[in-house]
Amino acid sequence: MRQRGRVRVGWKAETGVFLGVAFVAAGLLGVVQPATGVPPVVVRLNQFGPAVGVLVVALLWRSRIRGRLAGALPARGLDAPRRAWPAWLLVAAVVPVALAAVGYAALRGGPVVTDPGAFGHPFALIVVAQVVGACGEEIGWRCFLQPLLGARFGTLVSSVLVGAVWGVWHVGVFTEDPAYAAGFLLAAVAMSVVLGTALDRIRSNRLLLAGGYHALVNLGMLLLMDEESGAVVPMVLFGVANALVAVVWTRAAMSRRRADTITERGAR
Repeated sequence: MRQRGRVRVGWKAETGVFLGVAFVAAGLLGVVQPATGVPPVVVRLNQFGPAVGVLVVALLWRSRIRGRLAGALPARGLDAPRRAWPAWLLVAAVVPVALAAVGYAALRGGPVVTDPGAFGHPFALIVVAQVVGACGEEIGWRCFLQPLLGARFGTLVSSVLVGAVWGVWHVGVFTEDPAYAAGFLLAAVAMSVVLGTALDRIRSNRLLLAGGYHALVNLGMLLLMDEESGAVVPMVLFGVANALVAVVWTRAAMSRRRADTITERGAR
């Protein structure tokens, strides 16, 4: 009983330390960003708050961190039966942005399309920086916290929990209209469900898969939406579109898992 008690306290302590540091570090990085001269349109430094959280956990619990981050980096010969998932994951990133953009264009009488040249910086630089920034988040959310909670609550419940925390971590949305915040939180939970389900039992390259998905979403919103202005409608549409994709994705994942189970039983 004592050993089990220590394990329970251990994962709770890791979770608490990670979240506390991720929130505080993101706030501090957001404050110092103007002094660094790094334009927010290129990358927001607060995206690296979760990475700082993982670093602090690694310093406090060195013996555990390798196991916690297992599968974050590429490894040869793993997950061959699931190689189709990465391609579908890219589709799952693009589709909700496209649906929201089309719906928004229909409501406002025309599309919102931002010329990449209008950002004042090479778009290739923005793309690379967005991938790096997304990976700075995802090493914490999907590579550390998701597996940590998933081992205790299961894939779907842990994905919802991580998505809720991920949404709340974006504290700035709560300064906007309540409907805007609700749309954002819905999108965060839905995207977390897609990512959590897609990465379930994936033992290789989780960081790049999650970071690529995240970056595609951010770039799509940057080019096709104006929700950064505080406009409520595009954010609500984005939330609903992601929820629809999450439902379809989850049903497909459950069917695939049942098929895999039947195949594994037949092989025995």
